[in-house]
Amino acid sequence: MRPRDYGLLAAAVALILDQGTKLLLLYSFGFAHLAAGEAVAVLPFFNLVMVWNPGVSYGLFPASGPEGTALLALFSVAAVAALGWWLWSSTRLTLTIGLGLVIGGALGNLIDRLVYGKVADFFHFYAFGYDWYVFNVADAAITFGVIALLYDALLKPDVRAGSDSA
Repeated sequence: MRPRDYGLLAAAVALILDQGTKLLLLYSFGFAHLAAGEAVAVLPFFNLVMVWNPGVSYGLFPASGPEGTALLALFSVAAVAALGWWLWSSTRLTLTIGLGLVIGGALGNLIDRLVYGKVADFFHFYAFGYDWYVFNVADAAITFGVIALLYDALLKPDVRAGSDSA
């Protein structure tokens, strides 16, 4: 397999896991009927919480109304297209997997935005008086994808010698 194939696989896995967990929680476990912010305790440091996010990952840039939602959807489509072009032309494994994770996560949240007008978030970790944002698999994929992109960018130039410069 070529590096871009691993990136495409990472995108597919992120998208399937994201949409699968959302469908499972929303419809099999009835989270679609929970009040916003209602939580189900799972572990002493982890809850499942129903949050509808009108913005992008971790609640950034919340959209107000259908125009804002459409603008975020258009931005997501443009970002996925640009990242897809970058993934297609790249030959470094870490880079392509990172791009794939970001693409898969962006597509997962885009589907929510198109279907529901906002993104379904569920996972809430907390410990020792600290809380993390409520997030979903797509948000986690985007985060780990960006970490992979940063790791690739920070590799020593001699480690990347002979590979593309994308």
